[in-house]
Amino acid sequence: MSVPKIVVVGGGAGGLELVTRLGRRLGRRGRAEIVLVDRSPTHIWKPLLHEVATGALDSGLDEIAFPGHARANGYRFQRGTLCGLDREQRRLQLAAVLDDEGQEILPARELTYDRLVLSLGSVSNDFGTPGVAEHCYFLDSPEQAEAFRHAMLNTFLRYSAAGQQQSPRLRVGIVGGGATGVELAAQLYDALLMLQTYGVTELDGSHLDVHLIEAAEDVLPALPERIRQAVRQELQGLGVQVHTATRVTEIDANAIHTADGQRLATDLNVWAAGIKAPDFLTQLDLTLAKGQRITVHETLQSIDDPNLFAFGDCASCPQPDGSTVPPRAQAAHQQAQLLYRNLRAQLDGKPLTPFVYRDRGSLISLAHFEAIGTLMRGASARRLFVEGHLAKFFYASLYRLHQRAIHGSLKTGVIVLVDGLNRFIRPRLKLH
Repeated sequence: MSVPKIVVVGGGAGGLELVTRLGRRLGRRGRAEIVLVDRSPTHIWKPLLHEVATGALDSGLDEIAFPGHARANGYRFQRGTLCGLDREQRRLQLAAVLDDEGQEILPARELTYDRLVLSLGSVSNDFGTPGVAEHCYFLDSPEQAEAFRHAMLNTFLRYSAAGQQQSPRLRVGIVGGGATGVELAAQLYDALLMLQTYGVTELDGSHLDVHLIEAAEDVLPALPERIRQAVRQELQGLGVQVHTATRVTEIDANAIHTADGQRLATDLNVWAAGIKAPDFLTQLDLTLAKGQRITVHETLQSIDDPNLFAFGDCASCPQPDGSTVPPRAQAAHQQAQLLYRNLRAQLDGKPLTPFVYRDRGSLISLAHFEAIGTLMRGASARRLFVEGHLAKFFYASLYRLHQRAIHGSLKTGVIVLVDGLNRFIRPRLKLH
């Protein structure tokens, strides 16, 4: 008798946590076949990509190889990109995998499934702004973050050489005042400080101009006012030029143009304004909501197919108050936990549980300079404001919780120890 086959497409934070739970509980015991599909062979926690982009985090040390993790946790890994879906036949199509030279290394394939889970995350939304695709870096993947890091290092070196004859100013434009844009702005000053410490460049923070541009009335518009004010004050103290209520109309090779007529000269640009689900979802004959997100019931089942589930940034899940679940890492973590239980319940013929999002608070890290945020005080929903070392501890613990979900407590403890040793024996910044 064949066992049910659950295919999860997308090995981001939520997807990897889900297949880990399913593999350990169902895959190892032969109760279900668990398959993870992802276009990349490795996983890294997306909220850390701004640290990869500045070299504060070495992706080579923190990434997880899917094949090894799959073998250790009772699921199978298939590398590929979803390009088609036949819901009637319960088949999905994977595009051929190509190497850097465009040569095929894996052919196009089909996979069958009994239950399909889409955990595809999100990508940056440029809203059709002219010049963004050509002149901006994005931070949607480790590859994009590494591309920016190389460009940043090369630009610092070039300007440092020019500084022997003059006093240059390195100008960076960051479009989007959400968490990614805010944290990247602070990390740039920290990176320049470290590069100067290691003798890579003679430039210091006084030579760096960072323009942080946000269309809303303030940075971090979704967060409480107290956090917004504290973060803005810290950024301005570092030297970041914060432009709020400012809409970008065009970007060219040398400047960012705004609706109020400003021309902000820049050497490097990063687009971190807005997200949407991947474009190919529009080709899968699924009902989509704003931002191309898959419309699902409270149980995380697609409204089009009870055997298809979606969660995380790519799903639009309704809530009792009429809102939808926000595209945040903590939401994906909570949904992965519920979906694990709902998939088991569906296989056992039991009713499914609706998802209710619990806001655990928000934390923003401004490199080594500061950390600021709020924590929710249990069921009272009262916010506890935290900053400084306490906020840094809670911020770091978010990643440790993710690691514990995919590695277990013992291995995560060893990882924490190894990370501490690496901070002692390795440079604080990736310098190559």
